Amino acid sequence: MLFEFIAAHREALIARARSKVARRFAPRPTEHELTSGVPLFLDQLAETLRDPPSSTPGSIARGAALHGAALLGLGYSVAQVVHDYGDVCQAITELADEMGAPIATDESHTLNRCLDNAIAEAVTEYGRLRERSLIDGETERSGVLAHELRNRVSAAQLAFQAIKSGRAPIGGSVAAVVTRNLHGMSALIDRALVEVRLDAGRAIAQRVELYQLIEEAEIDGAMEAGVHGVSLAVAPTDRGIAVGADPQILAGVVANLLQNAFKFTPAGALVSLKACVVAGHVEIEVQDECGGLPAGKAEQIFGAFQQRGGDRSGLGLGLFISRKGVEACGGSIRVRNVPGRGCVFTVELPMLPVAA
Repeated sequence: MLFEFIAAHREALIARARSKVARRFAPRPTEHELTSGVPLFLDQLAETLRDPPSSTPGSIARGAALHGAALLGLGYSVAQVVHDYGDVCQAITELADEMGAPIATDESHTLNRCLDNAIAEAVTEYGRLRERSLIDGETERSGVLAHELRNRVSAAQLAFQAIKSGRAPIGGSVAAVVTRNLHGMSALIDRALVEVRLDAGRAIAQRVELYQLIEEAEIDGAMEAGVHGVSLAVAPTDRGIAVGADPQILAGVVANLLQNAFKFTPAGALVSLKACVVAGHVEIEVQDECGGLPAGKAEQIFGAFQQRGGDRSGLGLGLFISRKGVEACGGSIRVRNVPGRGCVFTVELPMLPVAA
């Protein structure tokens, strides 16, 4: 078995992998990476191979996530995470071939799947903790935005390199890292555009036809819903309903609410979007199935750097900026908690007279 091969030839594999790391031009290896990092990578892969991914997928994710966290604490770069996993796996396949110990097809699939999942989980956890460290050490919004974008671009580029080199499949977990980070960059840019208009005091009220706003939100939202594996239900919006608002800010608010809903709604569940007239006001409603909020959380959720649920990625600014955007358009936003089910976010705006 492959696990037994790794155990029997551990020292030879470590020496071979270290040689590969030492010859690497970029990213340049560190002394700690050579002396301690390579055995750590090899042992982590060996433990995963001992229990095939098909039977214990959770252990792979947990192990790789802990590995990504450890790398951040040791001062490793995210590039080293990707390259070192690849170097160790390549050392295994090369030594097995040279010693006439071919890897069985099922074990080869296990190794490739392990590599794919390990890279994806380690990079994701590394990025999450890196983002969190930025919050603790730096609050300047422009700097935070630049760091966020850089991290997402870096993660997407490195994951793409892993796919391009053949170390990860096109449709695997590493590919999902690319997609997730591209959508994350889009969300960051949307948020930044809204912030710029708000900070500059350039909110320009125009007649915004609600059905057009909802149609555009549905087009963009359907793509992101697919990435998260959730369903998006959009109720038809009557024509003729309009509000006076800055169209870019209002579109950004709706996009933020949908992105937030997709983020916290589990795969297979539903996010819904609808707009209607209630007592002379227009209400835009986004409902998710996040499971509900902890007691007292609804009152705090629109504050800066507030997050909800188990997913701690991002900076928790989306809802804070959404509230500022809605207020700049002369409206209000509120959340209703449905314990055990989810949240309902409602944007309320004055309705304009029906156009002739």
